[in-house]
Amino acid sequence: MPYDPHLASRIRDLLTDVPGVVERKMFGGVGWTIHGNMAAGAHSDGNLMIRCSRDDFPATIALPGASALMRGSTPMTGWVLVEADAFTSDEDLARWVQRGRAYAESLPPK
Repeated sequence: MPYDPHLASRIRDLLTDVPGVVERKMFGGVGWTIHGNMAAGAHSDGNLMIRCSRDDFPATIALPGASALMRGSTPMTGWVLVEADAFTSDEDLARWVQRGRAYAESLPPK
């Protein structure tokens, strides 16, 4: 299984009614963009992936369960991987997804 379909369903429920949202397969999982800008995704390892600004990145990866998404040994600034234990409740997941949504909505459409 390339990603957790239950997690994908939970994210989908949070983003379905957002104007400009598009769901698509990416990175071995499934992701959601808003007007072409990445907001959140169900990562292939069962964790959550969100986007944030470069300015918010240090504070975001300092939160419990969060780390930088890595490309090899290089952290991808603005890309955050959130461990499943950090979003067990719907409220926790909603807070994380809202971070990604807010960032995506702050960008000009692609």
